[in-house]
Amino acid sequence: MTDWDTIVTEHAPAVWRTAYRLLSNEADASDCMQEAFVSAVGVARREAVQNWPALLKRLATTRALDRLRARMRESARRTAPVDMAALADGDCGPERRSERRELAGRVRQALSRLPRQQAEVFCLRFLSGMSYTEIADHLGLRANNVGVLLHRARSKLREMLAEAQERPG
Repeated sequence: MTDWDTIVTEHAPAVWRTAYRLLSNEADASDCMQEAFVSAVGVARREAVQNWPALLKRLATTRALDRLRARMRESARRTAPVDMAALADGDCGPERRSERRELAGRVRQALSRLPRQQAEVFCLRFLSGMSYTEIADHLGLRANNVGVLLHRARSKLREMLAEAQERPG
């Protein structure tokens, strides 16, 4: 029998942070967290879960990427800029905070345009801090495949960010 109260109590903060790092919106992060736990119930009914933190972070990442893609599609339809929260720390001035907000927006937009598996591997590695082996085990891949996907994601992100930098506006 799965002790959901304990699982939620122990893992909810990390799951929320995972979603928030991608979305920078408290309400969206909370929704993603809830969706991740609902999905986890379905997974637990089908199979025994060996690594709750990894499963929940992956589910939160997937939900957050889906929301991010939807947000970018909506933004493209409206053509109004999306208000992304700052990544800035309190030690830098307004100009630097503005630059960081702009960069964060570009990174989020680029992540939303990556193929799903590349975006997921990138987020699990750099936002959730999972190792290649943990990602591989969780996604049913070999660690080498994780490395290849991560390399492709980083290369594509670099390319998209460079293109965004070159465009006037």
